[in-house]
Order: sequence, then C-alpha cells, then structure tokens
Amino acid sequence: MRILAIDYGDAHTGVAISDPTGLLAGTTLTIHSRKAEVVLEELKKLVEQYQVEELVMGFPRNMDGTEGPRAELYRSFARRVEEATGLKPVLWDERRTTIDAHRILSDAGKNAKKRKKTVDAVAASLILEGYLTFRKARRES
Repeated sequence: MRILAIDYGDAHTGVAISDPTGLLAGTTLTIHSRKAEVVLEELKKLVEQYQVEELVMGFPRNMDGTEGPRAELYRSFARRVEEATGLKPVLWDERRTTIDAHRILSDAGKNAKKRKKTVDAVAASLILEGYLTFRKARRES
C-alpha cells in the first residue's frame, strides 16, 4: 500500500511516496508551480502512476497547537485534492517540518540556493515518516 505525503506551498509543493509496503519513505520530488490546478494535475498523475492508496497532507498549526492562519486555505486545497484524486488526505500536523528540513539540508552541506530547490521534498518526507511511524504504532497497540 503506497502512501503519498504532500507539503503544499505557495510556489513549491513537496511530495514523498512510500515504498510499496507502506512502511518506508521512498521517492521524493518537488512540484514547482504557483497554480493549484497544475499541482492538482501532477498529484493526480502521481497517484495513478504509483498506485497510491492513501494521502497525508501537512496541515499548518501554531506551536501551541491551535490552527494557523493558513488552515482554511489548506482545508480547501485538501478538498480539491480529494476531488482530483478520489482520495481524502489525512491532515497531518506539519509543525517544524520545514525548519527541520532546512537543518537537515544545511547539515548535509547544501547552501541556501540548493536547499530552496529541495526543502519542500524533504519536508514532505518528514511528514510521511511521521505518519508512517504513527500508523506502525497504531497497528502494534
């Protein structure tokens, strides 16, 4: 069962796709577009290409757990993702994922210009890893 994670952004949307077992994060990529229609079409293609069965999408929350100012925008986009793919995204708390992605890339020696190109894909991978860990813990309990 493949799971696809989405780190939706204004200009770049990171995507991470699990391995076929749904246990490990695998493929990562970035959709470079400011147009929601383009992002939705690319997500639809990826869902079909990889035979994705479940979606998880980063959801903005403030550090105190309350919803951030972009929450309704993300809910609206999640509805559009469901319409485009037929799969309802699980909204996943994305606090600190972009910050952690920048740190990971910086620690790996990537300069700011190189980080900008891949940070969203790394953030999507962190969202996916968090979700996969949650699913595993739920199965084991």
